[in-house]
Amino acid sequence: MNRRTVLRGVGLGAVAWAAGPFGYGIEAEAVAATRAGKVKGTVENGVYVFRGIPYGEDTARTRFKAPRTVAGWTGVKECVDWAARAPQLAVERAGKAPVGYHLPPDIGGQSEDCLHVNVWTRGLRDGRRRPVLFYIHGGAYNSGTANCVLYDGNRLCQRGDVVVVTVNHRLNAFGHLYLGDIGGEAYRDSGNVGILDLVLALQWVKANVAEFGGDPDRVLIFGQSGGGAKCATLMAMPAAKGLFHRVLTMSGQQVKAKPTAVATEEAKDVLDKLGVKYRTASDLQVLETLPMEKILEAARIYQYWLPVRDGGVLGRDPFTPDAPGISAGVPMMLGNTHDETSIAAAGMLAGKTGEEAWVAAPGVLKESVGQYLGAYSPEEVVRRYREIYPEMAAERLVVAASVAFRAWAGQVLEADRRAASGRANTWVYRMDWKDPFPGHWSPHTIDLAFMFDNCGVAPGMVGSTAEDLARAEALADRMASMLIRFAATGDPNGAGLPRWPAYLAPARETMIFEERVRVERDPRGEERVFAAAAQYRQPGT
Repeated sequence: MNRRTVLRGVGLGAVAWAAGPFGYGIEAEAVAATRAGKVKGTVENGVYVFRGIPYGEDTARTRFKAPRTVAGWTGVKECVDWAARAPQLAVERAGKAPVGYHLPPDIGGQSEDCLHVNVWTRGLRDGRRRPVLFYIHGGAYNSGTANCVLYDGNRLCQRGDVVVVTVNHRLNAFGHLYLGDIGGEAYRDSGNVGILDLVLALQWVKANVAEFGGDPDRVLIFGQSGGGAKCATLMAMPAAKGLFHRVLTMSGQQVKAKPTAVATEEAKDVLDKLGVKYRTASDLQVLETLPMEKILEAARIYQYWLPVRDGGVLGRDPFTPDAPGISAGVPMMLGNTHDETSIAAAGMLAGKTGEEAWVAAPGVLKESVGQYLGAYSPEEVVRRYREIYPEMAAERLVVAASVAFRAWAGQVLEADRRAASGRANTWVYRMDWKDPFPGHWSPHTIDLAFMFDNCGVAPGMVGSTAEDLARAEALADRMASMLIRFAATGDPNGAGLPRWPAYLAPARETMIFEERVRVERDPRGEERVFAAAAQYRQPGT
């Protein structure tokens, strides 16, 4: 699949001119002038599209160091196709078609020359000052990319006349190998250069988005999973202050960052794996010439690559002991799906029913989220959940508990710590829409197709029948419109949704997105209270 694949609902055919729904024409040629030079894109379904605009220099030249602004060029740079993805920690296996629930595939090769943005807009240089939706992809801090039809911004632009920007940036060891305590001043930023890439991309937006018809003073940063965690981290970074004005985190929290002591020991393990000495700072110079693939292979010894609390770029934990003061006035929305861990946790009970499933349940819970249970034993958790939900099957009970102790717990902490200020500028949602595949879960990532209004290109997420798609698009209509309203005004309330109160204790009012969209007061409150006693611990810290 490539960007020219014609998929229902996206309409990727180029047109010469279109009188769009907002009453103005689209020029035949998509050329924009950035601070670095002119770029040429395409016109797709009445929207200007630019893929692979460089915002930073090739990071092979700045390994483990802060990114550099892209150098200028002469002439017009063609920005039509996806640029390279960042080096990926996930091992890709070609030739295996996905079975069951799955996202559309990522596109493009891997390279350290990965600092690029993609832009969708309905106007160039027209002074309309559209809200800007800046999306940060998921994949933890290990893998992932913006190069995917799922994140195509065409339908959002058609729906609400916004500018959509998606971004690629450094990941895994390339973005977060902390060498500051080993290599000194030259590597002081190394644990956070992947986040500094995002800061540089937001600076690019501030300097250039008016050329694309956007408003540099109405920038929403939003991200899913690892992208949401990166948004939370940006909220605590002085370098990012003023570069964004609303935040949405989807199934992604960053309560704590990695301490330098932990990050340094992990860096030594990676250096040992590479055969690199580190007696003096000069020993590290060999890292500048090692093959990308060798560094990537060494990075696989650790599962959790995270931002580092280095006292410089990131001087505090993102949401510990409280919500960061520098972003307290920025409206924020947080969301999770009802069954975040279903793909992993439910799979461990596959084929077991009745008493056999109940016997296996504590072991599955221990394997999936044992490190998050605190002083509780898995047996205690299963027993308490059977009291809360006496009619619930073992498979669903294990998923519910693993969600409450791991995936959802970080969101609760962040939302409660935001609410503690008394400001009514935080909103929370839960995605309850059930996929049409066996089990009928609301799994991790399910809200992406709805927020981007791209259900038509995601049959592996929402189903492939006309009935499946109609059901999904009815909800996408409300969620994508809500996203645009939030970007435009900093408040998600508006036509089409019930009144959505800000999240404040003790009510903890939460929007529930499914066929019957509604607001609930402290949903799953008994689970929340029970799981809170385990004192949530950020993975990898």
